Amino acid sequence: MVRGISTVPLESYFQLADNSRTRGHSWKLAKAHSRCDVRLHFFSVQVLNRWNSLPQAAVDVTTVDSFKNHLEKLRNKQMDFFMDF
Repeated sequence: MVRGISTVPLESYFQLADNSRTRGHSWKLAKAHSRCDVRLHFFSVQVLNRWNSLPQAAVDVTTVDSFKNHLEKLRNKQMDFFMDF
């Protein structure tokens, strides 16, 4: 969605972070603040921390298959990245 590969527009779920001083990759997504705990279980909130912690190489890919390959390499190195806390 972020790179425009998906047919779902990014703005439907996410907003790019305005802060250019963030560490990590250049496609960080902003976290929306919510007063309700229900929102914490939405897809768009659940994936933000994991997306924002991906390496630059993973988010710079141009195909879905390349992205999956990067995730598989990450899983082989750091399995807890995919575990829910």
